Amino acid sequence: MLDLQNKRICVTGGGGFLGSHVVDELRARGAKEIFVPRRAQYDLTTEDGVNRLFADARPEVLFHLAAEVGGIGANQKNPGRFFYANAIMGVHLIEAARRNGTEKVIVAGTICAYPKFAPVPFSEDDLWNGYPEETNAPYGVAKKALLVMCQAYREQYGLNAIYLLPVNLYGPRDNFDLESSHVIPALIRKFIAARDEGLSEVVCWGDGTPTREFFYVTDAAAGLVEAAIHYDGAEPVNLGSGEEVSIKDLSETIAAKVGYKGKIVWDTSRPNGQPRRNLDISRAKKYFGFSPKVMLSEGLEKTVQWWETVGKVSLAK
Repeated sequence: MLDLQNKRICVTGGGGFLGSHVVDELRARGAKEIFVPRRAQYDLTTEDGVNRLFADARPEVLFHLAAEVGGIGANQKNPGRFFYANAIMGVHLIEAARRNGTEKVIVAGTICAYPKFAPVPFSEDDLWNGYPEETNAPYGVAKKALLVMCQAYREQYGLNAIYLLPVNLYGPRDNFDLESSHVIPALIRKFIAARDEGLSEVVCWGDGTPTREFFYVTDAAAGLVEAAIHYDGAEPVNLGSGEEVSIKDLSETIAAKVGYKGKIVWDTSRPNGQPRRNLDISRAKKYFGFSPKVMLSEGLEKTVQWWETVGKVSLAK
């Protein structure tokens, strides 16, 4: 069991969506020394930026959550950038952790690492049984390479690096930019805008048949911190809600929650992405006692409320 209260902790991506909630969770558990590097001061895609980070933060515990990421559209526009940035950040950080004797490294992977046609629910044992869905494969493969690095460094150097696979996240502080956001914030923003403007229809990508599992961000933060405290194994571990929903049902649910009464039109010229995503989350329960608390209906209400009262208001200023 790791006592985080008395450790120097560094959280890459700690100013971002997931990272800011992890910082909140760490503080709630009594952590006192938390270093959050910002891109302007520490470019983690460069060796120099990472070396300066370790010199300044001297982390005993490293949470690597920084990523360049987006929805299907952003992945299609930036496959090379997403591969390079995500791979090189992890490579530099894990190597620096080894050289500097970092006590523990917690790496957040991605659900995009799973094969396109992995059996549902996705088991960690199936990670290597096929190629990821094409639209986000460069990102997924880059992140999955870090699992191999964590395991190799554990075997050769004794580095205590663990690897978690959070499913699709959503919640307060998410990215609501329609050019780069994931599906839930994009739909919330679209439906609220359509409601406010009195639009008769909203166009959504694909045909609505794919299914997804969504994981409320405070649950994800709690899962990562629980793993940091209680898990020291080499095996990757899924983190999710265990709830599967079709994009069609999700869209209709969000429309109802924001009070949009118009028509939903499906643009089938746009890609669906992976056919199904749903995790087997039994390993997290078994290895470090983690179970999700916030189910989708409640989480959507909280996210809509945040966008209406905080996000949209901040955007307008």
